[in-house]
Amino acid sequence: MAESHGGGCCPPMDLMRSEPMHLVQVIVPMESAHLTVSYLGDLGLVQFKDLNSDKSPFQRTYAAQIKRCGEMARKIRFFKEQMSKAGVTPKETLDKDIDIDLDDVEVKLGELEAELVEINANNEKLQRSYNELVEYKLVLEKAGEFFASAHRNANAQRSEIETEQVDEDLLEAPLLQEEKSVDTTKQVKLGFLTGLVPREKSMVFERILFRATRGNIFIRQSVIEESVVDPNSGEKAEKNVFVVFFSGERAKSKILKICEAFGANRYPFSEDLGKQAQMMTEVSGRLSELKTTIGAGLDHRNILLETIGDKFEQWNLKVRKEKAIYHTLNMLSLDVTKKCLVGEGWSPVFAATEVQDALQRAAVDSNSQVGSIFQVLRTKEMPPTFFRTNKFTTAFQEIVDAYGVAKYQEANPSVFTIVTFPFLFAVMFGDWGHGICLLLATMYLILREKKLSSQKLGDIMEMAFGGRYVIFMMSLFSIYTGLIYNEFFSIPYPLFASSAYECRDVSCSEATTIGLIKTRDTYPFGVDPVWHGTRSELPFLNSLKMKMSILIGVAQMNLGIIMSFFNAKFFKSAVNVWFQFVPQMIFLNCLFGYLSVLIIIKWCTGSQADLYHVMIYMFLSPMDDLGENQLFPNQKIVQLTFLFLALVSVPWMLLPKPFILKKQHEARHQGLSYAHLDETDESLQVETNGGGHGHEEFEFSEIFVHQLIHTIEFVLGAVSNTASYLRLWALSLAHSELSSVFYEKVLLMAWGFNNVFILIIGILVFIFATVGVLLVMETLSAFLHALRLHWVEYQNKFYEGDGYKFAPFTFTLDGNEDE
Repeated sequence: MAESHGGGCCPPMDLMRSEPMHLVQVIVPMESAHLTVSYLGDLGLVQFKDLNSDKSPFQRTYAAQIKRCGEMARKIRFFKEQMSKAGVTPKETLDKDIDIDLDDVEVKLGELEAELVEINANNEKLQRSYNELVEYKLVLEKAGEFFASAHRNANAQRSEIETEQVDEDLLEAPLLQEEKSVDTTKQVKLGFLTGLVPREKSMVFERILFRATRGNIFIRQSVIEESVVDPNSGEKAEKNVFVVFFSGERAKSKILKICEAFGANRYPFSEDLGKQAQMMTEVSGRLSELKTTIGAGLDHRNILLETIGDKFEQWNLKVRKEKAIYHTLNMLSLDVTKKCLVGEGWSPVFAATEVQDALQRAAVDSNSQVGSIFQVLRTKEMPPTFFRTNKFTTAFQEIVDAYGVAKYQEANPSVFTIVTFPFLFAVMFGDWGHGICLLLATMYLILREKKLSSQKLGDIMEMAFGGRYVIFMMSLFSIYTGLIYNEFFSIPYPLFASSAYECRDVSCSEATTIGLIKTRDTYPFGVDPVWHGTRSELPFLNSLKMKMSILIGVAQMNLGIIMSFFNAKFFKSAVNVWFQFVPQMIFLNCLFGYLSVLIIIKWCTGSQADLYHVMIYMFLSPMDDLGENQLFPNQKIVQLTFLFLALVSVPWMLLPKPFILKKQHEARHQGLSYAHLDETDESLQVETNGGGHGHEEFEFSEIFVHQLIHTIEFVLGAVSNTASYLRLWALSLAHSELSSVFYEKVLLMAWGFNNVFILIIGILVFIFATVGVLLVMETLSAFLHALRLHWVEYQNKFYEGDGYKFAPFTFTLDGNEDE
């Protein structure tokens, strides 16, 4: 548990101050270095510093081992990709502490990769051949149909010509026979090419062929109804079978080039019908053989992948762990004797015993003759910030860390954020019906958190699951504030007692408070339900929620300033107590603290005083009489006193602090040039590594300007921040009015039609509007506004947030990372 080492002003909370840290140095013999770092990684409580930052990754001691682990990690990623494609799920390892030899893993991974690559290559070749044969078979079918129809047409035409020749004149016959004999000697044999072309390119393909050969081709295309797998790309595509007839070698070469450009696959084809039938039989036989061979290959591949899946998690964890160990070993510096490694890092004070035990166990288990040396170093570096959180407080801590990580041991806003954040949310979201809906949704996440934490959720669901305890607290506070506002889906219920008022006449709902008579005791808890539906409901709730917002805002800003006092006391800074905390408290409370007191007095006395008038003329005309706006005796004198104190507190904040800091700096560094060098070599070395801050130049002008900005920011912020809390009133009113509109204009209106169908439609619209607008959009809106009030209005009073997180070397997070 965190102890307060700055005077004991703060309660000993885990979250109030970050864990005390110290810089430790470990000197480890080379033979036990690997095991030592492994044990420290299991412990997860040491953040190592990189002592070799001046060296490139290739110049470091264990560069070869990291390269070796990187190669094994590549093979494991390859196996994971192959298993994912094949639908093989790696088996979870029950015992993850089984020690495996890295050399055996490397050999086994190499053998399996070589076998798998060979299987994939063979399967790819067989699949390509299979796809080519499928295309070839389609070409044989479609082109065969074309040639068969062409033969039938040619035979029919030949028989017609022969019939016509019998009827011709015998005198002309010799001339015709002579002419035909001449034509026969001059005939040119046509060549042809067959293949498949992608359907989307078929028209362009035909047009380019026509233009390239100047129309000296004849092309026929046939559409393939089903998609085919392209042998080259391996993807499904829609294709057409084409047959191109040409004359001459020159035309053939042009057609071949165009086919290549369009990705058209060409296949041989014979005019002879007998050869076509023989080729079809051969192709069909080879297809059936290939299909059997490919199936056997896939079965063998799946068996191999299942074998890999059995050991995949063990190998994966082992390689990741080894890679992380060697990365960490590279951060350690090699001793001049090259017999031991020297490492430095941050560790919590409470973990010193555990770290030493891990070092001792590593020395024993590695049979080292020399043990490791553990020592604490002195340094002026800023230590990292480490809070011990649990599953409940983690989400609240992350809300604060999103603004900025706390400086080492400064007051942590999360202690109060656990309560104030859900409370401010609930002030804007006050409806106990909506709160119950949120609670039920959150209870589902909480009750099934073990199962859900091991599943992959979507981005939005992952975010909601991570903040389930924040939403749980928000729902509880929403039920509480909803009971105060007396709203259940905008409907008031007399839960705790009957209303204290009764209507004087029938027109009571149209009247103001004059139409109400108090007949019972005041409603015990929350807003009296009688206000609902009256003309004075909105003015009454407006006044109530606006004043309540100011009271809550001033209270939280005062809490922020009080936290700055605890910081000043913890770090023993009297300057910040007297010249920051005191004037800030005086300024804020003399103005807005006074306004808060006036609000409470007005509530208690029932006065009709105008508080706007009082506050405005407190500055503009402080000497004027208050008249009917006076709330208590001697109010004018009190206001003058407060105004004077507020004006005095501004130079009180601005002027003394820079001069006092300058004087302290001069006193601290007086005669520094002749100071004795009484530090050890180790501490001097640590200060050099950390970039010691003890000899920085004191820039008075910079300090003064910074203090001026800080003063102006606080003075103006006191006004703007108080006004900013009015968002509590605005969003609460908007939520209430939206809920009322959905109830009256959707649900009641649908009820008034006396029609079951319209009523069902109205109920569905009401449910979707309530869930979509009020439970999702309004929840997000109120969450963001509550977040802004904490980050800006509350935390800027005391929280610097310029620290850095404690990031220890650990194996627990490595499983979720790819590298």
